[in-house]
Amino acid sequence: MSNVDNNNDILDSRDIISRIEELENDRDYWNDDEDNADSETTWEAEYPDDATELTTLTDLAEECENYSEWEHGEVLVRYSYWEDYVQELLEDCGDLPRNLPHYLVIDWKQTADNISQDYATVTYDGVDYYIRCC
Repeated sequence: MSNVDNNNDILDSRDIISRIEELENDRDYWNDDEDNADSETTWEAEYPDDATELTTLTDLAEECENYSEWEHGEVLVRYSYWEDYVQELLEDCGDLPRNLPHYLVIDWKQTADNISQDYATVTYDGVDYYIRCC
């Protein structure tokens, strides 16, 4: 089972795609099962939480699939984690020298605001995330 949870600071589009496929396979298997053929119950009624999750994730995927590298792995960053993410990103990619002197101060909020210009906002299950749009 893929870990797609709106409590995570970072989501990976590949996990979202995988979870959608997993839920669709479960639904299709249930619908194709002969034991369920005569049932008046639908997969959606039998597994309402899964059905809701599938709808929510499918809506998110449809909203995001036009951004950047959705199919190959795109990062969605929770708003509340954005400033920390930007700092880690810039440190990891080498845009900042390691071991800056303690007397130098970087305005991470302003830096994060500047970088957010290349990102769009999407909402997943009531939580806002940034996704790269350029």
